[in-house]
Amino acid sequence: MNKTSKLVEVYKARTEMEAQLIRGLLESFGIPSTLQANAAPSVHMFTFNGMAEVKVMVLDSQVDAARELIVSKEPEAKSSSHPPFTKEDES
Repeated sequence: MNKTSKLVEVYKARTEMEAQLIRGLLESFGIPSTLQANAAPSVHMFTFNGMAEVKVMVLDSQVDAARELIVSKEPEAKSSSHPPFTKEDES
């Protein structure tokens, strides 16, 4: 990662396990990722006010490829009430 690269959220998972699955998908296609959460891992078994949400982050140079991969492997995300990302998430 160079000095101008930054991490960008590409998916907001409801649980740590879901985030780990997305991370594994990305990394199996050569896209390194990291996870960020508001709570310590495995503390919350369910989401309450976003406490268990985990953000899957990738380098800004790989955002488009990561999002395309996630959507292609999870077609129900397009119609879900819990989309993987929104335009507001990019700011």
